[in-house]
Amino acid sequence: MAQRRPVIITCAITGAIHTPSMSPHLPATSEAIVASAVEAAEAGAAILHLHARDDATGKPDQSVAGFGRIVPHIAAQTDAVLNLTTGGSPYMTVEERLQPAAHFAPQLASLNMGSMNMGLFPMLKRHPQMPGWENDHLEGSRDLVFRNSYKDIAYVLETCRAGGTRFEFECYDTAHLYNLAHFADQGAVEPPFFVQTVFGLLGGIGAHVDDISHMRRTAVRLFGDDLVWSALGAGAHQMRVAATVAAAGGHVRVGLEDSLWSGPGELATSNAEQVRAAIRFIEGLGCRPATPDEARDILKLRPSTDRT
Repeated sequence: MAQRRPVIITCAITGAIHTPSMSPHLPATSEAIVASAVEAAEAGAAILHLHARDDATGKPDQSVAGFGRIVPHIAAQTDAVLNLTTGGSPYMTVEERLQPAAHFAPQLASLNMGSMNMGLFPMLKRHPQMPGWENDHLEGSRDLVFRNSYKDIAYVLETCRAGGTRFEFECYDTAHLYNLAHFADQGAVEPPFFVQTVFGLLGGIGAHVDDISHMRRTAVRLFGDDLVWSALGAGAHQMRVAATVAAAGGHVRVGLEDSLWSGPGELATSNAEQVRAAIRFIEGLGCRPATPDEARDILKLRPSTDRT
């Protein structure tokens, strides 16, 4: 009897794009992030992609202290793989963004594979009366370049190498795949390559099915059997992209970092809700959600006894 293929579900808990006023369900304090992450893991997420926020303002917080308020508590309550961002916020320097991964040496960290314009300002149409820093966060993106130079990428790789951290390579366009291939050719990264292709964010590739196919073909051509392909869709594209990618043999990422929605005009009430929605179509495709240990094995991470 054929075995059901395990599909890794990554859940991105809060991120640094959405702001607290956009949804009452967005985890914007340390306590809420911990609770939402644990709930998502219990729902079936094998990987938890983590950002921290300032407890008073909900603003992105990339300090070691900020992550210290969430990482140990999540690790104590779940066996999920903890994936710490090195992307942080596009307004931060790479030195700021790298601090938590350098300190905690997680099994997995995200790594953005190229610079890009990052346009968050279209969200002002839906949220025209944003308070304080939240308005500046969106409006300022009209002149925002999210810097990830070759020097920046090399700095992250070199800093994290000693701790044995592996990476979720976030690729927002085709050139980012070629950047990863460059570092692979230089011996700076080792397979398997966990490639997270990102669709539908202004400044990156679109979310049309042709865009998904193009990114997949390019990644397969560049990395072959060394590729572990996953994808996320921003905003309203989230579940359609995830279902398309799962049907094509990939893994998926959901979560309130990427989309606040569960359907047209309907806010998702939790990260776990989105995880459960992903499981429904994964099982409908004849697959099943991967366990955390299966994700560790697929990605060749350190053993669970030696994890953050």
